Amino acid sequence: MTTPVRDDPRTRDDRQELTALIAAAVAQLTRTWAILHTSQTTLLHQLERIVPGRAVGQTRRIREALAQFNAAVGEYDRSARALAERWAAQDLPIAYRDGALRALRAAQQDASLFAWTADHQAAITALTAPFWADLIRRITEAVRRAQAFARAAQDAVRATSGIDTAAIAAEHPLDTVIYANQARHPVHSWAQSALAWQGVVVANHGAINTSRLELGAEWMEVRDGPECGWVNHPDTDHADGTIRSLDECATYPSAHHGCIREFYPRPDLTGRTDIRSGDPA
Repeated sequence: MTTPVRDDPRTRDDRQELTALIAAAVAQLTRTWAILHTSQTTLLHQLERIVPGRAVGQTRRIREALAQFNAAVGEYDRSARALAERWAAQDLPIAYRDGALRALRAAQQDASLFAWTADHQAAITALTAPFWADLIRRITEAVRRAQAFARAAQDAVRATSGIDTAAIAAEHPLDTVIYANQARHPVHSWAQSALAWQGVVVANHGAINTSRLELGAEWMEVRDGPECGWVNHPDTDHADGTIRSLDECATYPSAHHGCIREFYPRPDLTGRTDIRSGDPA
């Protein structure tokens, strides 16, 4: 139908910067979460050395071990919340800006056209608020699970039969994130999926909003995996190499977790009445 957007190495560099931004946050969040699992292992090792029925010093040793664990949980909570704050306040705005700059470069426009106007500020605030809330909810849930583990461990070590550390660790795995369907996922895989999703969605909104506000575009060209559907991955309406309206792009900035979807403005199509969404570029 039209000439596709010319590939520009600088747009690929922007995507690499986004990938590096996400990777750094994932690594830090994974390290922070490891505080819980490490302290859980330490506590269980301390408690299994306590012989059932020997009351001398037992209460004090249990209390001291639990105090160390609770201090570690507090450290995790503070560090994880600080990371979530930085991600929402600094990293995601960088992702948004990078998406905006990628759109300008793809349209062969000067990057100085982008500025943090009131419209862009309102957009990034609306985008980051629910993402921040989701991370905080996960962090709060991890603290609740850690506290439940500590209570279970304390009850078990005081039982006359002694503590079964393997059973308690299996029942309270603090190195996982539990989804609503009770599925358990390793922290790193959850963090990679969640933060990559947020980063890609925000970057693509940066491209969409800049195309609308700075370029006056009405249509975007979609780059995606060759088998990726528009609404979700198995959708038979394939996304790659198609033209979509800005409103549709804003509705489906990503089809699924792990999606590599990108949008490039097509201001050359503005005003055209013969285009239908989903047409080939």
